[in-house]
Amino acid sequence: MDKTRRGAEAEQRAAAHLQARGLRLLARNWRCRFGEIDLILQEGATLVFVEVRERRGPGFGGAAESITAAKRARLARTAEAYLAQTGHRGPCRFDAILIEGERLTWLRDAFGAGG
Repeated sequence: MDKTRRGAEAEQRAAAHLQARGLRLLARNWRCRFGEIDLILQEGATLVFVEVRERRGPGFGGAAESITAAKRARLARTAEAYLAQTGHRGPCRFDAILIEGERLTWLRDAFGAGG
């Protein structure tokens, strides 16, 4: 299976996982000139920007290690563009869905204090 298809399947699995836990999907693969956000959902009044990372094995580090400081900075700029476009003024956070083999881990507020 090619990387694009695997990525799409990982994002679908992540979206289904979050929707099953009550989050409402607003956008998938939202793009602007700064980058792309895999999933944008809403949990109550909170807007949730989600980065989905999938790794088949530990050969190049785990899924969490693949979210570099540069990637976090691009995500923040992209989220700012989304907020400016939509006018959302409520709380928001960045989550990560890490998929390693069959294991799925949801990191809430993944880039907050200590993240």
